Amino acid sequence: MAKAPRLHLPAIEASLRAVQQDFEHINRRLETRRDPLSDAVIAHMMAGYRQVDQLLAERVDPFQLGNSKALLELNFLVICGTDRMLRHECAAALAATEERFYAKRDGGFESLVEYLALLEGETVWRRAAAAYIHVLSEPQLYVEGNHRTGALIMSWMLAREGKPPFVLSVDNAKAYFDPSSVTKETRKHSLRMLLTRRKLMKRFAQLLKDGAQKTHLLR
Repeated sequence: MAKAPRLHLPAIEASLRAVQQDFEHINRRLETRRDPLSDAVIAHMMAGYRQVDQLLAERVDPFQLGNSKALLELNFLVICGTDRMLRHECAAALAATEERFYAKRDGGFESLVEYLALLEGETVWRRAAAAYIHVLSEPQLYVEGNHRTGALIMSWMLAREGKPPFVLSVDNAKAYFDPSSVTKETRKHSLRMLLTRRKLMKRFAQLLKDGAQKTHLLR
């Protein structure tokens, strides 16, 4: 059996820190301004990337029957991190997120799995882009943290097939944030989404290809 791909976590954190340092300049160029990356946000994202790395090492597919809790945990990590006290304080919010996640609705986990099943045969770049669009568009998969958790989901999908994970960088920040803002404001089954989905998928897939950094993946 081939060795499982692993993430280069120090290189990933270095990229996030570079964005943090240059965020004022990045924000001025965005169509919709974003909150800066705080130390807490980066720490929580790194906890998420470590979880992605663990899923890769253990060859766990979070989309398979019985493994969906792994996708919930990614969201819990980006919202609350690993601190037990903070998890306790977030208990009500996490319970609401879990209820939303498993609800039989257009934005739930089941609809995400069904949607991705329709894309079998597409490139991993397009499937990862499609997953992100589905997570982020209304109704969103999670109560909070859909951008960040969506980035982690894309990272797992890409790395599982030997491609570098998606990592925010100074170079790709605008190409990531601007279409994300459009996606977030669009409902899944609206006329607007019908007209823009293919364009958004192509745009995000190209972003994932162009922004792929081999240094973020250990072979």
